[in-house]
Amino acid sequence: MPSSRTILTAFVVATAANLFANATGSDLGVLLSKPLLMPLLAAYLWRAAADRGVPATRLVLAALAFSTGGDVALLGDGTAAFLTGMALFLAAHLCYIAAFTRGGAAAALLRPPLVAVGVAYAVLTVAALAWMWGGLTDAGLAVPVAGYAAALATMAATAAAHGWRVGLGGALFLVSDLLIATGVAEVATLPGPPIWVMATYAAGQALIVTGWAARGTPHPAPVTPAGAPAATR
Repeated sequence: MPSSRTILTAFVVATAANLFANATGSDLGVLLSKPLLMPLLAAYLWRAAADRGVPATRLVLAALAFSTGGDVALLGDGTAAFLTGMALFLAAHLCYIAAFTRGGAAAALLRPPLVAVGVAYAVLTVAALAWMWGGLTDAGLAVPVAGYAAALATMAATAAAHGWRVGLGGALFLVSDLLIATGVAEVATLPGPPIWVMATYAAGQALIVTGWAARGTPHPAPVTPAGAPAATR
């Protein structure tokens, strides 16, 4: 297998190709590049773990596998494709939550200042849902999106207990899904080319995976509150 750095470089190239395809409206480019992203991160995690002589965390690999399925599902159009993708990403978030919690996130989030992270994500989730509720109701997706949002916020909060890189990755993943929800609810549209969802998603997943791999153990101990990132959203 190529080195972990080579695999990560391939991921960056595939991400750049995907963003270019989104910006230029190339459906073929999106179709060819998007399904490669998460498998490349999984290969990176596997290789990085092998280089350190530890097994790759199976729950994180499972999260990447479910994310791959979600990416493929969302290549389709319509409500069925959207719900399928959301269900697969829900499974991915549950895998991340399990991995982060096994690493001690639950205990860390009960102590200051990290306790504020969970509160901040809860407030953000409720506020975002209240803002989008009318549009989500019109689309017939209010209840499933609300359930998904709870899991998403939990994933982001537990990620924050494992250092700034994993925490920032969880935050960007949340931003990416929030952007999707605002589009579904038709409450906001960002200016410029349509790259923001994939840019924040790819960056978020990459930060989670590289941050997790850098810890060097399959089930790392949580960071101390003093070394944890402050809540930014």
